[in-house]
Amino acid sequence: MAIGALNDAQNQTATHEVLLEFPDNRLLIDLCGEYDRNLADIEQKLGVQIVRRGNQLSVMGEDSAREQAAGVLTALYDRLETGRSVESGDIDRELRMGQEADEAEPDGQLQMFRGGRVEIKTRKKLVEPRTEAQKAYVHSLFENELAFGIGPAGTGKTYLAVAVGVSMFITGHVDRIILSRPAVEAGEKLGYLPGDMKDKVDPYMQPLYDALNDFLPGKQLAKLTEEKRIEIAPLAFMRGRTLSNAFVVLDEAQNATTMQMKMFLTRLGEGSRMVITGDRSQVDLPRGVQSGLADAERLLKSIPKISFNYFTARDVVRHPLVAAIIEAYDADAMPA
Repeated sequence: MAIGALNDAQNQTATHEVLLEFPDNRLLIDLCGEYDRNLADIEQKLGVQIVRRGNQLSVMGEDSAREQAAGVLTALYDRLETGRSVESGDIDRELRMGQEADEAEPDGQLQMFRGGRVEIKTRKKLVEPRTEAQKAYVHSLFENELAFGIGPAGTGKTYLAVAVGVSMFITGHVDRIILSRPAVEAGEKLGYLPGDMKDKVDPYMQPLYDALNDFLPGKQLAKLTEEKRIEIAPLAFMRGRTLSNAFVVLDEAQNATTMQMKMFLTRLGEGSRMVITGDRSQVDLPRGVQSGLADAERLLKSIPKISFNYFTARDVVRHPLVAAIIEAYDADAMPA
């Protein structure tokens, strides 16, 4: 490691300060970010003060926060030394991973996956999980032929599943990517939609297109879609098919009925992997219609080689307010 803590234990106690030295000033500039915005982000989230002195950073604050900030800065500098960049998402990941590692139970579900960096390589970007739950989920996607990701919006369930699918496709592990979701309106009646069948269903599928556009160049994505090596289709179009040598994702699975879920799960063919993602708190089915996701969870949980990964508001990686909003709705839904 290229960084050394220069102060001794006695000095730390006296000044509540950790002094870190960074030998490469160019990398230090990247670490600090434009107008020191990366340092400001860490200061705000951990309640510390970071002062730059030449090629050194002085971290001041409460003991635990100070040590965590020093660990985050060290990890980010190590990242820069390997030739990668540091963006706000990377800072968020280091902050979350360090904090969750301290809080998780030693024998918990996530413990077995600590210790190594998890990366998903796609054509356009390198994707890394930003929470321990995401890390466990990605491991599960690579290790199991059928995996469920269940949790609130904004936790990366679909995004990471599509990233893993693209990674497996470009490395030759599967021949096709098939993405699907139920064409169910979210609490409103849109009425007649103009255009051909593709025009009518594309608005429901747009989140899947958005994810693919993050991982594949536009021209390549258009070509693969034209060749049917990448398909995006409503759940109703899956009936009667056998999906072999494919990476298959069913998104918004809470809006599939029990019969639709059974139909979809039985499409799994030789050499394929299937991922089911859903949010039990956002069911848009008509009142009285049972969610197929809930039934699948109940019926399949004891079957070996089928994995279930769960997310909470702590795993939300969108705007910080999204997590607060989810927690507020969850609290309101709890019985008095």
